[in-house]
Amino acid sequence: MTVSCAPEELLLENQLCFALYAASKAMTQAYRPFLEPLGITYPQYLVFLVLWEEDNISLKRLGERLLLDSGTLTPLIKRLEKEGFVSRQRAKDDERELRLQLTQKGQDLKNAALSVPQGMMCMNEIPVADLERLRGELKALLQQLLRGMNQKKKSQRRSSPETD
Repeated sequence: MTVSCAPEELLLENQLCFALYAASKAMTQAYRPFLEPLGITYPQYLVFLVLWEEDNISLKRLGERLLLDSGTLTPLIKRLEKEGFVSRQRAKDDERELRLQLTQKGQDLKNAALSVPQGMMCMNEIPVADLERLRGELKALLQQLLRGMNQKKKSQRRSSPETD
């Protein structure tokens, strides 16, 4: 067995990305017992959260809210449609735009889902103030990462030779 002496910055335990990944995975697993009785998955729950706020939304807008592309969203939405939770329709003024609406079944699910956030709060013993602070810090981190990625894309476009 070989023992490696990795520099501190290459140790897994020192990686913010791994801490976020592991926490995200654990969060998704923690939601499972609350979502299974509703017959939905965590990604579907996120879609519902947006649709309960903003029904009759375009697929593009839903993707923007969830930070997902249409290739990821389309199978998820098709399944929700097959299960009778949503309907998909082309916009009357623009055939390219796909709009999503909750069906009565999707609207009714909202009442059943009211217990989910409370169940999650009861499951962990972290004070609400700490959770709110953490959520704020994570939102700020997300915005900084998105800004950084956008700036990098812009600088790459400026520095790459134009092709005709």
